[in-house]
Amino acid sequence: MLPRRHARPRRLRSPRRLSRSRRILAATLVVAAAAALTACAPTAPTPKPSTSGGAAHPSPSATPDPIAGLSVQQKVGLLFIVGTPATSADPATIDAVTNRGVRGVFLAGRSRAGTQATAQLVTQFTGIAPTAGTAAADVTLTVATDQEGGQVQVLRGPGFSDIPSALDQGGIDPATLKGSAATWAAELRSAGVTMNLGPVADLVGSPAEARGNPPIGGYDRQFGYDRDTIVAHAGAVAEGMRGAGVAPVLKHFPGLGHVTANTDTAKNVVDQAVTADSVDVDVFRRLLPSTDAVMMSNAVYASIDPSAPAVFSPIVVTQLLRQQLGFRGLIVTDDLSATAQLKAWAPGDRAVLAVAAGCDQLLVSADASVAASMIDAVVARAQSDPDFAKKVDAAARRVVTDRRG
Repeated sequence: MLPRRHARPRRLRSPRRLSRSRRILAATLVVAAAAALTACAPTAPTPKPSTSGGAAHPSPSATPDPIAGLSVQQKVGLLFIVGTPATSADPATIDAVTNRGVRGVFLAGRSRAGTQATAQLVTQFTGIAPTAGTAAADVTLTVATDQEGGQVQVLRGPGFSDIPSALDQGGIDPATLKGSAATWAAELRSAGVTMNLGPVADLVGSPAEARGNPPIGGYDRQFGYDRDTIVAHAGAVAEGMRGAGVAPVLKHFPGLGHVTANTDTAKNVVDQAVTADSVDVDVFRRLLPSTDAVMMSNAVYASIDPSAPAVFSPIVVTQLLRQQLGFRGLIVTDDLSATAQLKAWAPGDRAVLAVAAGCDQLLVSADASVAASMIDAVVARAQSDPDFAKKVDAAARRVVTDRRG
């Protein structure tokens, strides 16, 4: 709460006929009285620090702009997470980090090489990141992967646990699950991984619906079939991961639990069930305190914004997630590079539309070769469109603040 402003004291006016000596005497008495009152007044108590949630927000004059001095190219580079095979360094990803200021790498595919080999791969990127030629060289490189468990676990081998599917995790006591998630996060940290694109927070309504839901139910990626089970168990995983130093990413907002096709492999995937007030959205709302990042869905939501995939929709990204739900963390896209759902848009347009909608981090995980054209498109739009440039700045600030946080 801001302190109240003190009332401004009224100025005393001396009568016009008052002699100059009497005016001086009156002024002297007023000053003396004021000094006496000040000496007798009790000292104002020092305000106690706020105990409410959220970080403190100093006045703008006291907080340096975290992106001050960065060029447009440098700011745009901060927004991208570019994929590389989990067993080797993709030359296109090396180029993105070395020459384009990219500060995010995604380990894709499947690997059984174990923690030591994965750590050696990661050092190939962390070793070049400080020399990437940007004023943001002190911004930590994000190394992300998909380590959900079950059929969606990128990293295996010596040092990595075989993580059960989310559906199996849903049968574990949440306190125990939180401890297990901390262990899995420690394994990731030992390999240099700092972000896990999970847990899945999508609500699948029943086992019968799961059988017709390829992206989530088809892989047992759901924690259960009701809101409370998902919130308890996805929250336990997110908190366990975050507590052990790996950033969790809730996905796929506003929910992929009711679609009948997979956006990775099918076009024109439209959800007919989720609304802005549905239980699917409420699951995310309840889980937001457990995470610093949320991933957008690539599906279209007919009852929220039928005009565009959620990742391109300001209505879904900004109005619903950012404003209505009050989320202040990072908003991350799902893969923009090879998903069938987005093939109708050129790669550069996909990146521009995602930033325009309000996304902060653009995932280019399946095909690193399109990262350069995406970066160039965002840079060009920012240089020609002041309003778009403000969106780039806002996203870059959130990324830098999160990495340095």
